[in-house]
Amino acid sequence: MKLSTKDLILCGMFAAITGVASQISIPIQPEPFTMQVLAVYLSGIILGCKKGFISQLIYVALGAIGAPVFANFKGGIQAIVGPTGGFIIAFPLMALIIGYFSQESENKFKLAFGLILSLILCYTMGTVQLSIVTGMSISKAVKVAVVPFVAFDLIKIAIAYIIGFRVKNRVSIELS
Repeated sequence: MKLSTKDLILCGMFAAITGVASQISIPIQPEPFTMQVLAVYLSGIILGCKKGFISQLIYVALGAIGAPVFANFKGGIQAIVGPTGGFIIAFPLMALIIGYFSQESENKFKLAFGLILSLILCYTMGTVQLSIVTGMSISKAVKVAVVPFVAFDLIKIAIAYIIGFRVKNRVSIELS
């Protein structure tokens, strides 16, 4: 896939938006409530699967090399391999899934399915890594890192669902 200058700018812009959204947070342990997942949802809806994936891959790569783009201005490989890194690693795949459902059909029920499926993937990857790194059981990891976030993440899905297509339709972005 060859990316135009416009495509590269859009991917970088959504990586930056995700970095900014991750700083909008309510600090709780082990991971704060942030708006970064909303940015991941919107990148998939607006940019489509390939560019959404690339935008989130850029975000993760920037954080991995030390840019303070993760929640609470964290960065570095330790954030990726640490207890909550599985959630971050899921972001490119989430954008890919959402983008697929967004660009393959204007059917908003399919998009809602894609958004929920991507969240389940994020929770699964994050929970497994949390469990492995800390040695806590899967059920305890779910109680700590999923249950407190479900309602908030469903609200973010609703927000992305409502505004994602509106933005996508107003901005001329050729999906490929």
